[in-house]
Amino acid sequence: MGGRRRGEALTGVDRAADAGDLFGRVSARLRRTVPFDAAVWAAADPETGLVTAPMLVEGLGERERCADYWESELLEENVVPFRDLARAAVPAAGLRAATGDLPARSARFRRLLEGQGVHDELRAVFRAGDRSWGVVSLFRTEGGPFTRDEVEFVAGLSTPMATRLRRFARPAEPGTPPDVPGPGLVLFDPSGAATSLNDEAREHLASLPPGPSVPTALGVRLPIWIVGTALQARAVARGRDHGGARVRIRTAEGRWLVCHASSLTGPGGRPGPVAVVIEPAAASDLAVIIAEAYELTPRELEIAQRVARGLPTGEIAAGLFISPHTVRDHLKTVFRKVGASSRGELVARLFAEHYWPGARS
Repeated sequence: MGGRRRGEALTGVDRAADAGDLFGRVSARLRRTVPFDAAVWAAADPETGLVTAPMLVEGLGERERCADYWESELLEENVVPFRDLARAAVPAAGLRAATGDLPARSARFRRLLEGQGVHDELRAVFRAGDRSWGVVSLFRTEGGPFTRDEVEFVAGLSTPMATRLRRFARPAEPGTPPDVPGPGLVLFDPSGAATSLNDEAREHLASLPPGPSVPTALGVRLPIWIVGTALQARAVARGRDHGGARVRIRTAEGRWLVCHASSLTGPGGRPGPVAVVIEPAAASDLAVIIAEAYELTPRELEIAQRVARGLPTGEIAAGLFISPHTVRDHLKTVFRKVGASSRGELVARLFAEHYWPGARS
């Protein structure tokens, strides 16, 4: 399997309207080269690696089982978890190959996949540099296990897919900032069941794009991205992970929300509820995403932020201990990357109020 077939799998990705469309296009073409019977494609938060919108689930029956899948991923002992693949030399692996053809070594296989008739799983992380922008799991219910060539083929899609997903994080065209609710709060009991939420949370949930979700006794369905953030908080509290229980989610209208979770302590030090807060993303929440989306270096982002505050070239240079000439050179590069021709257009593109709430504060 060479570069020609990999190019065929990526045919049309530049015409994809969004990440969900990208997943659908690549999945349809990939199946011709690497046969599979079911798949889960998901965007990922580039800072925490947690899955976020959108998510495409193909051929796995009841979507409620998605919550079980991510619970196992975050809370149980598994082989090749996504967090390990994100740092591995090869960002893809087959379950049977990784376990010496003993997939039951993985809790995910024992508890979920075997009962669904899955014979093997090939999973990969889409990463650019050291940032993960998406993940995929391919499932095979018939035939032999995924071969080394197939794993290498999917691994070769990692950077091209991440690069495209990163571009989709760019802001929409500036417009009139909408009225958005304040922080929403969802509480989960120690077993993981949602027990209460406020009206602001209901409003935020209603703004999220469609995707796999789970029913609750509260009359709302909770998207997997929200459930996954709560699960990550439990994983951190148990010492299973040291990463942040935080994920950025883009709404159906193109705005960004941030969802962060904390595991609380009950009486006598016993595990208490998990509190999940959903609120409009602040400038600090989106700094990494916007820099990566336009492939800005840390220094270029730093200069753009100072431009947004209205600082002239001389003050920017003095504050960063560089020459005005260097500032102008950086700005030329930023203008080219962002596609702006003036400081005003640059600020509108990068720091539009509807995209980056609070940028002017």
